[in-house]
Amino acid sequence: MARPSGSDAGVTGPRVHAAAERLFARSGYAAVSMRQIAAEVGIGAGALYHYTPDKQTLLRRLMLDHLKDLLSAWAEADPGGDPITRLDAFARFHIRFHLDRPDAVFIAYMELRSLDPDNFSAVEARRKCYEAIPETILRDGVAAGRMRLADPKVASVALIAMLTGVNTWYRDGGRLDRAAVEGIYADLAMGLVGARRGAG
Repeated sequence: MARPSGSDAGVTGPRVHAAAERLFARSGYAAVSMRQIAAEVGIGAGALYHYTPDKQTLLRRLMLDHLKDLLSAWAEADPGGDPITRLDAFARFHIRFHLDRPDAVFIAYMELRSLDPDNFSAVEARRKCYEAIPETILRDGVAAGRMRLADPKVASVALIAMLTGVNTWYRDGGRLDRAAVEGIYADLAMGLVGARRGAG
């Protein structure tokens, strides 16, 4: 299908995705129509289908792109080395990355229920890749005698939930700046797994 005359897929496509993200985060996936997305972008409703076949595909793309960016960013931020260093870095990274993307984070967690089974499976597979990161760090910490916990898998899920929860309450300009929050939560992460900074 040809694009509308004068359109630029490299410009309009990302604008469609950005508009869908704003509207889904603001009103919820179920309440947003393709016509509303088109209006937000400033194109006709029919023209929207030149950039996405349907609303479900938009939701899948938003979630997968978010997770792809998340995994790529951690690959660059991962300091390597001992599990204590990596856990500290992971906690700070997770908070920093997610606070910068509140709409994407809201959609990633609240709209999983809106995915059809095939799309849910695709997104869940990518989510598990990220969840495996802290689980590996915790397993390495236990193996090295640096952390004390009964079930690294459960602890890693609890860790992610705790860190992501910062998005529900933190606002820039409040009593604590981002660096302070990162430090507090990094310490909480250490406590969660029975680790001590500088422990041998």
